[in-house]
Amino acid sequence: MGVSAPTFGWVVAGLLLRRLGWLTEALIGRVSQLAFRLGLPVMLFASAARVDYSAMGDAVYLLAGVLATLLTLAVAWVYSHLRGHPRALQGIFVQASFRSNLAIIGIALAVSAYGEQGLVLAAMPVALLTALYNVLAVWVLNTTLGIGASVGALLSGIARNPLIIGISAGVGLALSGLPVPAFVQPLGEGISIFFLPLMLLCIGGAMQLSKLRNTGLIAWEATAWRLCVGPLLAVLLALALGVRDEPLGVLFLLISSPVAAASFVMVVAAKGDGVLAANIVVLTTLLSIVTVTLGFFLLTVFALVGHPG
Repeated sequence: MGVSAPTFGWVVAGLLLRRLGWLTEALIGRVSQLAFRLGLPVMLFASAARVDYSAMGDAVYLLAGVLATLLTLAVAWVYSHLRGHPRALQGIFVQASFRSNLAIIGIALAVSAYGEQGLVLAAMPVALLTALYNVLAVWVLNTTLGIGASVGALLSGIARNPLIIGISAGVGLALSGLPVPAFVQPLGEGISIFFLPLMLLCIGGAMQLSKLRNTGLIAWEATAWRLCVGPLLAVLLALALGVRDEPLGVLFLLISSPVAAASFVMVVAAKGDGVLAANIVVLTTLLSIVTVTLGFFLLTVFALVGHPG
């Protein structure tokens, strides 16, 4: 609970503040945009700039994250086909199975568990998986919903993603050999202290529990895949590749996070079932409080991850 409580406590607080009318939809939108375009990119830039990439002998955890995403997608697609899910819903189910909210909840969990070291370890997986998630989501939704998308537009969107720009700039500075300015570390720490709670409040405030009345079986199946099957596959694959200690802990926390709200946006843009997508986001966010806590506890008990700081 020491790892998950600080993160999900803010989410629950956001939900309560929205119910009290103190957190409005307009405010949530403005804060979310500010965090996405400024807060997160600067925070990730500061972390990426201070990594010694020549000494990243444990960078295999990056490969584990990519392979785990691809494996989860493939197995979930086969499962959805065998279950006989309607084709229009298969893409929504599959996207939910592999796409976690790693940029906000995942990072917050990593910081809660390992402090600044968690943020440093999370920076590169966030960059790689954010790009991969976007590519795979477009492909999956195009295939199942029949909505065409320009490859050029997709690549342009990824290249202009503020998170990827921030991390790329940080990596470039670190690899350039130039000295990292002294203000970079306190800047990153200050922004994480300020923005992470705000973003978590917004996630809680954006949840609409009333829509859960229309929740169907497929939403529960997608929730189980996102919170249980996907993280389990990721941990088993990472262990097979020799990933242990803090890298495994951070990878688990990133991949075991609930479905990203961006998945709902993409489904609506593709004229898919927005209600189903929204239900999955809400269900995974609420239930991840239990699954993340239990999963990280078990990894700690078996001494597979570094002990939280």
